[in-house]
Amino acid sequence: MAIESITVGGGCFWCIEAAYQDLKGVISAISGYAGGKTENPGYREVCTGSTGHAEVVQITFDNDVVDVRTLLAIFFTLHDPTTLNRQGADVGSQYRSVIFYHNEAQRNIAEDLIAQMEQENIWPDPLVTEVLPLPAFYPAEDYHQNYYRQNPGQGYCQAVISPKLKKFRDRHRALLKS
Repeated sequence: MAIESITVGGGCFWCIEAAYQDLKGVISAISGYAGGKTENPGYREVCTGSTGHAEVVQITFDNDVVDVRTLLAIFFTLHDPTTLNRQGADVGSQYRSVIFYHNEAQRNIAEDLIAQMEQENIWPDPLVTEVLPLPAFYPAEDYHQNYYRQNPGQGYCQAVISPKLKKFRDRHRALLKS
């Protein structure tokens, strides 16, 4: 096994976490915060936008089963990478599109993938996804972990996450855990 981690943010971490938990080769998907100036931030602080953190998911995976490029290609199908500091009704820098790489190889893959997508004009607007080294990752509070799996009937889960997951599962069926 070749265990690696990468950290991504694309709006609410509950949506991103729920999708990656279903992928073959993913060992864990942990919701948290990265990219800000406050040590050990809490959800209430991050929601104000004053800490500079993004809601992120740290994905630990077996690179022999699923590679970084595949994980990042999926990331770009889970959110709109052309909206600055916004995903749907979620507005603020904590919802920005960002890839926090853990090594230079991941940085190169992320930048190459973004350049390829921009060249192919996949989106009508330019991508605003940041590609940055991971400064620190702070796991979110326990009640945020596995949120969708524990709360599938909650209003946000039904209205926002369930439709995203259906689209994700239909598009990436061959990559899903059985």
